[in-house]
Amino acid sequence: MSWSTILKLGYTPRWVVVLMDFFLSMFSIILSFLLYYKLKTDALSSAQFTRGVAITLAFYTISFFLIKSYKEIIRHATYQSVFKIFLVALLANGSLLAVNLLFGKQMKLHTLPNVVIIINFFISFFMMGGSRVFIKNLFKTAMKINTDPVVIYGSGNIGQAAMRLLLPNTQSKWKVVALIDDRPNIKGKRVAGIPIVATSQIEKVISKYGVKNAIIAVDDISIERRNEVAALFIGHGLQVSVMPSMRHQPDGELTLRRLKKINIEDLLEREPIKINNVQISASLKGKRVLITGAAGSIGSEIVRQVASFHPEIIVLCDVAESPLHSIGLELEEKFKGLNYKLFISSITDAKRMKNLFRDYTPDVVFHAAAYKHVPMMEDHPHEAILNNVLGTKMMADLSVQHGVERFVMVSTDKAVNPTNVMGASKRLAEMYIQGLYEQSIQPANLQASRFKKTLFITTRFGNVLASNGSVIPHFKAQLERGGPLTVTHPDITRFFMTIHEACQLVLEAAVMGKGGEIFVFDMGKSIRIADLARNMITLAGLKPDVDVKITYTGLRPGEKLYEEVLSEDETNLPTYHPKIMLARVQSTDYEIINEAITDLVTIARKGNEWECVKAMKDILPEFISNNSKFEDLDQLQIQPISPDSNTARLVRLVNSNNIPGDLKQSM
Repeated sequence: MSWSTILKLGYTPRWVVVLMDFFLSMFSIILSFLLYYKLKTDALSSAQFTRGVAITLAFYTISFFLIKSYKEIIRHATYQSVFKIFLVALLANGSLLAVNLLFGKQMKLHTLPNVVIIINFFISFFMMGGSRVFIKNLFKTAMKINTDPVVIYGSGNIGQAAMRLLLPNTQSKWKVVALIDDRPNIKGKRVAGIPIVATSQIEKVISKYGVKNAIIAVDDISIERRNEVAALFIGHGLQVSVMPSMRHQPDGELTLRRLKKINIEDLLEREPIKINNVQISASLKGKRVLITGAAGSIGSEIVRQVASFHPEIIVLCDVAESPLHSIGLELEEKFKGLNYKLFISSITDAKRMKNLFRDYTPDVVFHAAAYKHVPMMEDHPHEAILNNVLGTKMMADLSVQHGVERFVMVSTDKAVNPTNVMGASKRLAEMYIQGLYEQSIQPANLQASRFKKTLFITTRFGNVLASNGSVIPHFKAQLERGGPLTVTHPDITRFFMTIHEACQLVLEAAVMGKGGEIFVFDMGKSIRIADLARNMITLAGLKPDVDVKITYTGLRPGEKLYEEVLSEDETNLPTYHPKIMLARVQSTDYEIINEAITDLVTIARKGNEWECVKAMKDILPEFISNNSKFEDLDQLQIQPISPDSNTARLVRLVNSNNIPGDLKQSM
């Protein structure tokens, strides 16, 4: 029988335990009798032996049921289990001696010689107790052979509780080989024989024991510290689990079932943010809210969060039928009684948008509709202009015409010093709504019917985790297929934020804004995508570059090595919220940007991609294409940032001669 087969054996039924102890008791009597008579087998045929064995076994059987020794699980035997066997042997043999002393002479009811009874006490105790110790050690040995070594980060209450759960548990498939703790006063000590070592010794522990798993078990550890520790373990090729703190246990008890395997989203998680729910509620409760792009990753999360503040109605506008239907079903299930309307339309459909504003007269607009995929927009710049620029312009103009209180646009860090069409289109949208707001608050226009004071607010942030088409779902799909994981460049980095956190900050910025601001979110530290890929492979229990390869495909059209949240012409100011900053940007003249966008849209409708991109670059001198065919439109020159500045930057000189000849003729 193999060790793994032993571990798979079920618990022994109670009647089997009683039967085992019964036969061990009988064997003990026989052995005791033989030892007393110096191994003369003739003694076994005497009437005294037969009568004595029968009476002794009867006393043992009664003792089993009185002490209930059979209820103990043998493989988990403890000192209490062995003590019960001691009581069984003592009760049975003590009763035999009492019978001999009380009734032996008067009734001639000798069971066994007193010396035999005393010998039997010791032999039976060691046999039955020893059987339990043997079986326990058998399973313990099988566990050692068939379990994986694990280290626990934390030697406090939670760490020790996790260790105690693993030590006797045959189902865990883990054995604790070390506790990791950097507190200087406990390094080098032991808990239940398990050594406590510092994180600096983790490589030595891994090498010595072949560790493949780690458990983080520290009460109330911060997310930042948890992620640092997890990253350390993952960097050494370990799979990491987290034991929740005691206050997160529903019944206050720790169990192995509550161990949570850490995933890549956990590593990118940050401390929960605090938002002003009172102020947000005051701005949204009882309001008529329109959300464009409502079926997308960001839009749908804004829908969920807005729904919790009890608006009068939410209008969900999107062109994608099935996802819009899905979010509607979710609202029916999670927000009983919510008044909402699904509105299928492109934001570039002028007639439909006019009807939308006329019929629902929104008080607040969250504008999340946009084309966002960089390579696709490099191939279809006219669509980026029509959807991201014209669509935003139409929504903003209608908001002013219908007296919308707040218009909140979701922008992107790719709008900063854009290197691609998508980022440039979002920057143009930012400029338009800024210019429109500045124009609307001019004294001459405050009284004009053409302008009503709508507060225009822009929020700018980077990549969100698990959004449609983002890198993490892409890597997961590649892992499921066995790899390889494709990364565009070894040094490419990105900022990441959870969808929930991003949308919380969008709502916070929405009520914070006084009009015309661009709010920039604290995205934390930028993440190297190659490291992200390696961590995901490790968390899947595989070895990077061994089990799953990472291949580098080259930067995609328009792609940057790194993203920025502020341009060289912008500075930021703090706000009352530590994760929201105010970007100080140059003001935009409405008449100029309005005319430029009108001309740009006319060009876009013709569908000539080179003409479209050249027109965008004419409006945005900072738009310098990267890894794109449109680099041919850029003639770069180094210029100082200002006349008295010691720093310089690349600027693009407008030069239509850079357009390929055959395309230039068609313009």
